[in-house]
Amino acid sequence: MEKVRLGIIGIGNMGTGHLDRIQKGEVPEMEVTAVCDTAPERLEWAEKNHSDIARFDDAEAMMDSGLIDAVLVAVPHYDHPKYSIMGMKKGLHVMCEKPAGVYTKQVKEMNEISKECNVKFGMMFNQRTNPIYRKLREIVQSGLYGEIRRTNWIITSWYRTQDYYDSGAWRATWSGEGGGVLLNQCPHQLDLWQWICGMPSKVYTKMHFGKWHDIEVEDDVATFVEYPNGATGTFITTTGDAHGTNRFEITLDRAKVICEGNTIKIVEFEIPVSQHLKTGKGFDQPNIFADHTIECGGPDPQHNGVLKAFAASILRDEPMTADGTEGINGLTLSNCMHLSAWLNKEIDVAELDDELYYNELMKRVATSRRKENVKSVVNDTSGTY
Repeated sequence: MEKVRLGIIGIGNMGTGHLDRIQKGEVPEMEVTAVCDTAPERLEWAEKNHSDIARFDDAEAMMDSGLIDAVLVAVPHYDHPKYSIMGMKKGLHVMCEKPAGVYTKQVKEMNEISKECNVKFGMMFNQRTNPIYRKLREIVQSGLYGEIRRTNWIITSWYRTQDYYDSGAWRATWSGEGGGVLLNQCPHQLDLWQWICGMPSKVYTKMHFGKWHDIEVEDDVATFVEYPNGATGTFITTTGDAHGTNRFEITLDRAKVICEGNTIKIVEFEIPVSQHLKTGKGFDQPNIFADHTIECGGPDPQHNGVLKAFAASILRDEPMTADGTEGINGLTLSNCMHLSAWLNKEIDVAELDDELYYNELMKRVATSRRKENVKSVVNDTSGTY
């Protein structure tokens, strides 16, 4: 095999973006040979713009066609595990868009099946290709500056108008999307947060549902977490702040690290905070040993980088950007956040009750309403789905 023949399930915003980039040759070891969508107008678009590609209105038929070696799942969230499992069971390699699913119960099943099938399974965590986050992870994981004492991520640069939410009947509904800003915009940040700092052990969240928009799901979230070593953290996000902020602070024993924009600022302490708290005098703070900024340039291949690595993994067994089984980590955090807000209690991450979460979610799905009079189609291929 010289090129991976890819079939795309779902040629909406994200699927179309992947299709166009691959067909332009931006992923040299991959070609799209088939697409699938249940919407006739999307298949008409594919016929008009990519007439050489086979078109299907049934995913299983595409998988059984013999035209593809791998499948990219780019459908609404609830169906990510369904089609990923179907593909793996048919011996196809699978790349799944984020999030891995809506609830951990279904994603655990997907992960178990992936272990039984001799195929490659990847997750579209394209932000892991960003050099600033790769460097940040290197700094924290190296242990050079000691253990984490606190993390604070304010990610409020997800501003969305009502027009955006009215662009699809499934958007921002419990039955269609399974959540709001945490399931749609923030899977990347939740993945990066745990990828860089590790999983917290406890979560306590307050969130508002339809605070800034006429929607069912959350559009304003404030979370407090604790880590196994006693460190604490916050995660604040919304789609209602104009000209919002994306600032990630990590306080370590020997340094404070601030990630904002394309730079990482590191303030190094002469002695560890844990030592200075016991030996320092009065209002004194640890002396600053060094204060420097790292400009994180270099390649940032994003979606193409993930797909290139996926192809290389299939062809030469090289490592992927993110193994598909890692998708459950960020989803576990968002499930814990929702459950904490619904029940108004702290959630122990390791003891998350998958069945309880599913039942609470289904209560909301039961009264969920799909939108009528959808106004427009938003072309949002920036990685936010």
